[in-house]
Amino acid sequence: MEKISFGRTKKGEEATLYVLENKNHTTVKVTDYGATLVAFVFTDKNGKRRDVVLGYDDVTGYEEHGSYFGATVGRNGNRIANSQMVINGKVWKIEANEKGNNLHSGKNGFNSRMWKVAKSSDTSITFSHYSPQEEQGFPGNMDVEVTYTITENDTVEISYQAKADADTVMNFTNHTYFNLGGQDSGVITGQKLQILADAFTPVKDSTCIPTGEIVPVEGTPMDFRTMKPIGQDIDADFEQLKFTGGYDHNYVLSDKTGEMRVMANAYCEETGIAMEASTDCCGVQLYAGNFIGAQKGKNGVTYGDRNGFCLESQFYPNAVNQENFPSPVVKAGELYTSKTTYRLYLK
Repeated sequence: MEKISFGRTKKGEEATLYVLENKNHTTVKVTDYGATLVAFVFTDKNGKRRDVVLGYDDVTGYEEHGSYFGATVGRNGNRIANSQMVINGKVWKIEANEKGNNLHSGKNGFNSRMWKVAKSSDTSITFSHYSPQEEQGFPGNMDVEVTYTITENDTVEISYQAKADADTVMNFTNHTYFNLGGQDSGVITGQKLQILADAFTPVKDSTCIPTGEIVPVEGTPMDFRTMKPIGQDIDADFEQLKFTGGYDHNYVLSDKTGEMRVMANAYCEETGIAMEASTDCCGVQLYAGNFIGAQKGKNGVTYGDRNGFCLESQFYPNAVNQENFPSPVVKAGELYTSKTTYRLYLK
């Protein structure tokens, strides 16, 4: 495995970029800062190598920007209403970092931690982190690992496992922004997407907190059961899309976790690159990069709104506070595991 210096953090910590490659020369690059997926490089239909994820050239970019490019997110991915939860009858208050709510676990989320390398090979690396209760304010001290593997069929597998000494929330996700035209190819609205979900969880307003309802996608712009361009309905006169400036919603894959299934398919006609995404999670958040904003990415590329899309496999948003949603609370001493995969191929 190749190791490359990735710069120093503001605290003076040395970050490293690790390069995983299979026999097809499909390449995955990850860094120990935030256990972050930095690059996913695949050969397109014309023989050109394409990096299909957004990111930065060094650790400074990941520290300074709040888009969570490629990051491991935890302890809780997505939002918790009013930045509080009740577990075993006790109210736990955590950081309010977005409109009074908690988003992606706050400033001390996993995305901003330096992770240790637990084990590695040419095609796989496992990062580990000890998360004390004081780090984010969630109950319990937690040991967590995330493993990235590049397989021979050009799949990046992302596996999580964790254990804590108290009942606590375990809802990890990966926040990679995909652009199957290449990270330097601009907006993704013309790329096609299918999400294999019959329902979604509507939000109350621009805070993006779910109402608690589970609503069919049929007959709405939220329907991706048949593959369509991401931008086909993104600006439709539809209240849910107006609340969030485009797609930023959870799709209901199942009412329980643990069963591996295909959650989405995507395709870029210009490059011929297609992606099949699978997970054992019960939900997936589609985020169409509505608020990326102008920022400098890899190789001097300037990114903007809707230059990448995310498929964040996870529990439903605010699930810890919604009794009718699958619960993200794991009992003390129990081992939590989860897996999500993204496979690239030519179509």
